[in-house]
Amino acid sequence: MEKNYRAELVGVFGDPVDGNPTGVLEEAGFAALGLNYRYLTMKVTPEDFDTAMKSLKALHMKGINLTMPHKIAVLPYLDEISPAARIIGAVNTVVVREGRLIGDNTDGKGFVQALQMEQVPLKGKKVVLLGAGGAAKAIAVECALAGAASVTIFNRSAAHGEELAQTVRDHTDAQAFYQPWEAGQAIPEGTDILINATPIGFHPDASRKPDIDYDTITASMTVSDVVFNPDITEFLKAAAARGAKTISGLGMLVCQGALNFTIWTGKEAPYDVMYEALKKEFA
Repeated sequence: MEKNYRAELVGVFGDPVDGNPTGVLEEAGFAALGLNYRYLTMKVTPEDFDTAMKSLKALHMKGINLTMPHKIAVLPYLDEISPAARIIGAVNTVVVREGRLIGDNTDGKGFVQALQMEQVPLKGKKVVLLGAGGAAKAIAVECALAGAASVTIFNRSAAHGEELAQTVRDHTDAQAFYQPWEAGQAIPEGTDILINATPIGFHPDASRKPDIDYDTITASMTVSDVVFNPDITEFLKAAAARGAKTISGLGMLVCQGALNFTIWTGKEAPYDVMYEALKKEFA
């Protein structure tokens, strides 16, 4: 039998993209299952995005991740979009199937899966989100679709906060509210799941944490962060000190990467291998 030296190609298009660690966990997964796949981290500027998207078929790629600033720009290139990605209005993962480009958004799905792995239920729960950007939007929609009773969004910009609350109300069965994010913001009584969906606390600004009243975090809450570097943020440390269960952004990132892995390869992702590879990378 003739040996096949051609690798199946996947990767990420973004700008900036040099600090994107997704390739570390995806490559670890490919190696663990003996798959001849390569994950390419590619700088693609907005003016070259059209050429890059057309290259997917020309290079016989299996798919691509999209990061800033391409998650919305990709939409006109797609032949099909998942229902959740259509609600979110952004796509971070594309798979090429029989010449068709199919888009999905695994940002929020990865978050929901990370909660499930920690046996944290969403059905009937009250979710509070800090922030209303791209990550917050994906998380809010997926939490609502997974059965959350309500989503409350704290954000500095009223326009973005109101828009996200309206999106959740229009497309899911959950209640959704916007609240202005005031200095020393108190977390509402009865909150089940509190999420920092902002980049506050991301390396190299690891000493920072969201401006909230940490004494309003209680032991009955689950507190999660989308920041994955460092793994345990000052936000999570402060929540843990008040008895809350905490979930790091690293788990969300690996769950998201595992979903991408399965979409592209059709194989179950080796989560533990991928998690350890990323943890080692940040050590």
